[in-house]
Amino acid sequence: MSAIAGIFFLDGRPVDRLLLERMVGSVAHRGPDGEGTWREGPVGLGHRMLWTTPESLHEKLPLMGKSGDLILTADARLDNRDELIAALGIASRPRQEIGDGELILDAYERWGERCPEKLLGDFTFAIWDRRRQELFCARDHMGVKPFYYYRSDRVFVFASEIKALLSVPEVPRRLNEVRVADYLLHSFEDKEITFYQEIFRLLPAHGMTVSKKGAEVRPYWSLDPTWEVQLSSDAEYAEAFRELFTEAVRCRLRSAFPVGSLLSGGLDSSSVASVAQDLLVKKGAQPLHTFSAVFPNVPQSDESVFVSAVLAKGGFESHAVRADLLSPLSELERVMWHEDEVVWSPNLYMHWGLYSAAHQQGVRTLLDGDGGDQTVSHGLGYLPDLARSGRWTTLAAELNGVSKRSTNSSLWQLLWRYTLRPLAPEPVRWVWRVVRGRKQPPWWWPHTVISPAFARDVGLAERARALQGDQYRPRQTAREEDWRLLTTGMVTNQFEVFDKAAAAFSIEPRYPFYDPRLIEFCLALPPGQKLNGGWTRVVMRRALANILPEKIRWRRGKGNLSHSFDRTLLASNRGLLEKVILEDPQVIEKYADITALREAYGRYAYEGVLHESYTVYTAVTLALWLRERGLSP
Repeated sequence: MSAIAGIFFLDGRPVDRLLLERMVGSVAHRGPDGEGTWREGPVGLGHRMLWTTPESLHEKLPLMGKSGDLILTADARLDNRDELIAALGIASRPRQEIGDGELILDAYERWGERCPEKLLGDFTFAIWDRRRQELFCARDHMGVKPFYYYRSDRVFVFASEIKALLSVPEVPRRLNEVRVADYLLHSFEDKEITFYQEIFRLLPAHGMTVSKKGAEVRPYWSLDPTWEVQLSSDAEYAEAFRELFTEAVRCRLRSAFPVGSLLSGGLDSSSVASVAQDLLVKKGAQPLHTFSAVFPNVPQSDESVFVSAVLAKGGFESHAVRADLLSPLSELERVMWHEDEVVWSPNLYMHWGLYSAAHQQGVRTLLDGDGGDQTVSHGLGYLPDLARSGRWTTLAAELNGVSKRSTNSSLWQLLWRYTLRPLAPEPVRWVWRVVRGRKQPPWWWPHTVISPAFARDVGLAERARALQGDQYRPRQTAREEDWRLLTTGMVTNQFEVFDKAAAAFSIEPRYPFYDPRLIEFCLALPPGQKLNGGWTRVVMRRALANILPEKIRWRRGKGNLSHSFDRTLLASNRGLLEKVILEDPQVIEKYADITALREAYGRYAYEGVLHESYTVYTAVTLALWLRERGLSP
């Protein structure tokens, strides 16, 4: 969790030292262990260092290559170091002397702009190529590390956070109302725009070359939804999953500081923590720190009994955070400063508390089980596949098994939701929505209070159909559905939100489930390895036998965190909510239907319609951010 920043004056002006230092200083919180800048003529690169890996303790960035023609700044952790060291012919040197930045530079020297194809890990970097007078930038496969930029015909500016870009006078500070509309609609499919006009995000798995001639953005990796893994038995699939998952955890344990893992008690976080603990015990390393949000006052959200089942294995140093005593809007001013944008992440307050607890224990590397649902998948897309192929007996057996193991859906609900509706043509689904009294199109979030006039002004209907419409097109295969879950903009959005929250506490979050090798394997699995006998994610359950406690390995559901959010938002922030909604909503009057918002608040606060908490949260956080930033279009 270091920081990068840089500037390239396309009109040839020299970079001012104070300007570059101001950019780097604005993100000092991301790297308390060192600062570096390099500038030459119209180009300047900056870096703030956060030590996490053993090699980073000896690394100093920006880094100049051996030839003197390449200069790099990077926020990177590479997971295929041994492979790269061998391929680059530097295996004779001590491993601890070879930093990840040096490997990236050597990879660029060897493979040029194709070098990201050879890298595995979480990274974002920029390389100034003196010979070609070009700046090459890249972002990792899934977008774990952030990269923001602004480009005009005079200047190109980039950084790990937007605030560094705003340190440059030429970067505009204008509100992007299209992003406001997306936010109110809960649409995150646009992976490039931000809340600031002309400030963009580099797409995951893309590289960008910038020169005086212009800029070119190109993908270097994509998921192939047509590839299928074919092994001979369930045991072989489980063994292959176990090996890949174990490696995904192992390479993310590389740290010069105590390692922690978030542990909710669910299948995903418990799997990560259990495998990590086994690996650390074998190495004779320090115990794994675990950090769990607990809710003694909200039993529907509390999973302490499952957390305890993992901890009973031993070898952990556990820490609990009373999330039921935290406010969803606590420390909001500090959160907004770090995030730079208004964010839709109702559970961010819990992560904030967990990151704070990890920081107090000296943890800088924090494993996170996020991504299991997307990567391994629940496999329910297999049900319409069975119907399409006429395998009615198997379909009936799977539906019956899922209904027995479901905690909140009947057999008929499952039949409609996961089998009949995906197969139905859009006209049939439209008729069904009308019969049920739902007049809005399928992409419309049912609890939005967006102003109809504002929605028309920004062309929201056309935009939403273009960005989101494909989500609601019937899937042809279960693998196509899984591909959509992995490539949705919400994944990138959440990485960016949690990246900046973790940076506030000098923590680097790491996500084993988002290892590209594991993702490619899971996407290619036959659907019967994900849903079998009514059990979802069955390949993972089989793979973790004797590793994961049985109580968790065969869990049917998980705690519902919305119960705690629904209650604590109102209990802790009622005065603030009413001030914004009832007394002073002017800042969002252009964007929100205030009458509808007040009605939603009334249902939430006085009638106990708890799901309206998200409607209220969305509008109030937008209002508070707009008021704090004072932006205009």
